[in-house]
Amino acid sequence: MPNEITADFLPAFLPPEALVDPPRNAVAHRGLIYASIDGYRALELDLYVPADASAPAPLVVWIHGGAWIFGARSQPPGDWDPNLVFQSAIDAGMAVATIDYRHSREAPFPAQLHDSKAAVRYLRTFAPQLGIDPDRIAVWGESAGGHLAALVALVNDPELEGNVGATDVPSHVSAAVCFYPITDAVAMPSFSESLAEGVRLPSPIEMILEGSPWPYEEGLRQMSPVSYVRFDAPPMLLIHGEADRLVPVSQSQQLARALEQVNADVHLITVPGLHHVFYAGDPEVHVGTAIEFLARILKAPSPALGTK
Repeated sequence: MPNEITADFLPAFLPPEALVDPPRNAVAHRGLIYASIDGYRALELDLYVPADASAPAPLVVWIHGGAWIFGARSQPPGDWDPNLVFQSAIDAGMAVATIDYRHSREAPFPAQLHDSKAAVRYLRTFAPQLGIDPDRIAVWGESAGGHLAALVALVNDPELEGNVGATDVPSHVSAAVCFYPITDAVAMPSFSESLAEGVRLPSPIEMILEGSPWPYEEGLRQMSPVSYVRFDAPPMLLIHGEADRLVPVSQSQQLARALEQVNADVHLITVPGLHHVFYAGDPEVHVGTAIEFLARILKAPSPALGTK
């Protein structure tokens, strides 16, 4: 079944043709080291800026998924077209950065949040050299990346900012798009229920919290975007398939309700029959919805999106 994880969900390698070519009509800055951390690999990002931009371009920061266990900045989710996200952003007149971050076997939470915020700070620091607008930055992610995008947008606690990379600029963003994210780790069902019969894999949530600074139950709360809901949150778009068994649609619904209760600007789209990674559907449709949402905010004179 497309909504079940099997034992071979983690690819052993990627063939050469899996590498993503730069999007068309873009100036490419590849392999920028946004953070160097003692004892870890250098953390890198790729940035693509519209080649025909006449002014600093608004920026979207893409955060890949992979259960915080696998994935890479150049690796598209599922069977998506490799450049769907990046080319769509460039065609809409927005720059797009795609980032790597430490996986859960490299470092426990909140390292992944620290890394994502560090990438935003780096891009804001060097915005003049890179041709991007430091005041118009959004985050967008899918699955584990959607979870991190929600945290980047919502968390404004100095204790969770981290000291990775550039630290003298803020990490706030103007908008966030989250595809099928975990938003409340406490309410997540057992991971084993999502697996195909006979498959045994460790829980991604247990893995990311192993060695975290908090006891397990507190770690669940600390990693949950619903814990950081605030009235002044940036506009957020959540898109989630109603047939998603890996991350139930109730996760996005719960965050949307919490944001609505404080009158924050949130938009929730649930899609009947759609599985995780938008299996059984057309990802291009939902990427297009996200691009429209981001362009309306980042390219408008004001961050207001209008009616909910």
